[in-house]
Amino acid sequence: MRATPEVPDDGGPAIAGTGIRKDYGDRAVLRGVDLTVGWGEIAVLFGANGAGKTTLLRILAGLTRADAGTTHIAGRPMHRRGNRARRLVGFAGHQTMLYNDLTCRENLAFYARLYGIRDAGGRIDEVLEQATLSDRANRRVRTLSHGMQKRLAMARAILHRPAVLLLDEPESGLDAESVATLGDLLRDWATSGRAALLTTHSAEVGLAWADRSLTLAGGRIESDVAPERSGPAQPTMLQ
Repeated sequence: MRATPEVPDDGGPAIAGTGIRKDYGDRAVLRGVDLTVGWGEIAVLFGANGAGKTTLLRILAGLTRADAGTTHIAGRPMHRRGNRARRLVGFAGHQTMLYNDLTCRENLAFYARLYGIRDAGGRIDEVLEQATLSDRANRRVRTLSHGMQKRLAMARAILHRPAVLLLDEPESGLDAESVATLGDLLRDWATSGRAALLTTHSAEVGLAWADRSLTLAGGRIESDVAPERSGPAQPTMLQ
């Protein structure tokens, strides 16, 4: 049974950033980034190594503070009362944010308590199935392959049914089948009315998923285009 997406109606886009700046020492990484991602949209962010893609995602997720500019999730300011906005975000980055000596299920149960999820056991079963990890639910994270850990990190990111997903190179380390599964999840995510912004170094993968393709260069969004699609994707996964 498909759950009703918890998309807040605050009158704003899913993601909005204005004039985002970030310096590391005397190096300007972001020089005034403006971007908007609408509801029901998958936006893919491209850029060279060191362009600032990870920094931008972490700022939008409320994990790194910008030096200037504003960020809003569903119309809610991340720079003021950020806890309200952060609860609407699911983030998966290069660090899995998992505990190696806990099992898959124990990790998810820990995060379920943090988010105050009702019927946590049932929800954990759902996301484990979506990540194709049901048969490894009771294995410790340190015994899993890198690809399996990435899939569990994705399960963690969607556990609380956030309105917005922010994903940093989510396909990295996944086999072809897992990449296809992730693509299905993202397409169903957008079809349900939520939104996603992700980075990738793979033009093939990114353009296959994207409703919009953004390029970050010189500390700013250099291009913003809608790739042509050969046909509509068929949502199959998100519960």
